[in-house]
Amino acid sequence: MQKRALGTRGPEVSAIGLGCMTMTGGYGGRPDRREMISLLHAAVDHGVTFFDTAEVYGPHANEELVGEALAPYRDRVVIATKFAADIDPVERTRRDRMLRPEDLARVVEGSLQRLGVDAIDLYYQHRVNPEVPIEEFAGAVQELIAAGKVKHYGMSEAAADTIRRAHAVQPVTAVQSEYSLWWRRPEEEVLAACEELGIGFVPYSPLGKGFLTGALNASSTFDQDTDLRAQIPRFSAEALEHNVAMVDLVQSVAAAKGIAPGQVALAWLLAQKPWLVPIPGTTKPHRLEENLGAADVTLSADELHQLTATSANIKIQGGRYPAHLEAQTNL
Repeated sequence: MQKRALGTRGPEVSAIGLGCMTMTGGYGGRPDRREMISLLHAAVDHGVTFFDTAEVYGPHANEELVGEALAPYRDRVVIATKFAADIDPVERTRRDRMLRPEDLARVVEGSLQRLGVDAIDLYYQHRVNPEVPIEEFAGAVQELIAAGKVKHYGMSEAAADTIRRAHAVQPVTAVQSEYSLWWRRPEEEVLAACEELGIGFVPYSPLGKGFLTGALNASSTFDQDTDLRAQIPRFSAEALEHNVAMVDLVQSVAAAKGIAPGQVALAWLLAQKPWLVPIPGTTKPHRLEENLGAADVTLSADELHQLTATSANIKIQGGRYPAHLEAQTNL
């Protein structure tokens, strides 16, 4: 597996990481825990050194899974986790408030315990709290770094100006936001800010929550109780019928190269910036191998131009989140 540096001050990690969220549910049911531990072990065996989790996934269950599975490999991997929501430690449910800077000294201890580590490699602010100046959060993370509890500060779904303000207090190592052929908003300002400041960029949902793999079509349905996509406007039946034009584009390039559509989507991302590290998630061993194979795919200048120009002219129907979740982002 090729390696990439997360910006100018971050660690060197595998060119493709692994998003672990769905290993404890989210896209239709809860996978078997032992199978997910085996999948995480397989990822390490295939050269993955960058793993992404969060306190809110589960809540808590995902950090526990990742911590247990990666315990034998702690000297070989970089684990990123996130804070933002206030979670009841007993009930493991979200409270109706976001964390404040003074909460971080407490909540970091829970993540450290669940992950089984002395220091968190990369600690993202999962969502920006609009009620508190971002400088205060940056200062609180700076204190955790000084105390040896955190190694690197990250931000998620943050606007360029917010990133700059936080970075002025405590250098930001990486920014994580959704980015793919069907969600390219980071290109407007955030990627330029990261390049200017020497910050790595980590695209989540780089395969459009499975859409860009070609596994979904206009007739795909999603369980209302267990699959987050059932609540996402661009996965409605009407939107899917319209949005398959994006899949057709990716599949046409994939067919010409004899590779999988998802590999085309990931290879396109890898070609955008050398300090960009996508974290596709999966619960299936064959998808893991397919995704990681994208690191060995080289797209020609003509293929990159075709994907970039054509995707820019495809009008995707439906929001990437329902309104109440999109309002929680800072973009």
